[in-house]
Amino acid sequence: MTIRGEATVVKHTGSHYLLSCLPAWNLFPAVLRGKIRLKGSTSTNPVAVGDRVSYEAQDENISLESPAVITAVHPRNNYLIRKSTNLSRQEHIIAANLDMAFIVATIDFPEIKLPFLDRILVTCEVYNIPATIVLNKVDLYRETHAEMLEAFHNIYEGAGYKVMEVSALTGEGVSELREACKDSLSLFCGVSGVGKSSLIKALDPELDPKVGEISDAHLQGKHTTTFYEMYPLSSGGFIIDTPGLRSFGLVELAKEEIALYFPEMHRASENCRFSPCTHTHEPGCAVKEAVEEGLISYERYSSYLGMLDDESKYR
Repeated sequence: MTIRGEATVVKHTGSHYLLSCLPAWNLFPAVLRGKIRLKGSTSTNPVAVGDRVSYEAQDENISLESPAVITAVHPRNNYLIRKSTNLSRQEHIIAANLDMAFIVATIDFPEIKLPFLDRILVTCEVYNIPATIVLNKVDLYRETHAEMLEAFHNIYEGAGYKVMEVSALTGEGVSELREACKDSLSLFCGVSGVGKSSLIKALDPELDPKVGEISDAHLQGKHTTTFYEMYPLSSGGFIIDTPGLRSFGLVELAKEEIALYFPEMHRASENCRFSPCTHTHEPGCAVKEAVEEGLISYERYSSYLGMLDDESKYR
């Protein structure tokens, strides 16, 4: 007897998947039927963690030896996608149907790269994913990097983003972050070494994501999470942990569109003399004037200029 149902993808390990009928947490394995391709999609993975799918099984005894078969992917509310900056330029969907993206970063240990962060934020804006920046390990650098920490807040809170300070080690800010994750599906992403997995474990000690160390050679994180995986929080809600990202390329944005996804630049551009305006050389450009007056940070404007260069590769 064929069993049919709907479920959510909670883990992706190459060609194999784990599904659960959320909000219940009852995992069962699944594989793809043939080559499922989403209409118009050019991504390397047609099915991502967070996707809602239809499945079939031969009977109720679903197992690794007799997995369910994913037969269709339901339309997505949103998704986070990146393009590899290597020669393949392939697109990869990180996760789908998100209520919030928490971009985990550190001022140091490892050092933050603002162009990388800005590319994730722009992509969240493009695909309608609310984003919050989480500064982890503040216990390590709050006193030694006080000016950098204040400048970071000024840049991103000035742009309109919430910035949370937390420490997975001391527990500072963890309760606030746990409350922000409640009753929602949240993504945790960032470069290797910023402490995503440690933070997830701090949110719920019953969870056991892999925790890594910082490489002494380059003060960069070692890859510990190797798969995209969802976890249930005992306090409510679900979170998706991702492998540390080393690059984040934008997916096919026209140059004249990029500024629309910098909230502070979009607001200022309403007063530009010309429309459209690239905010690079035009006279009467309100965005350039705002940068000169310090109303828009030079760092964010510099990231924007870098994105105008299609061949730029940020790592």
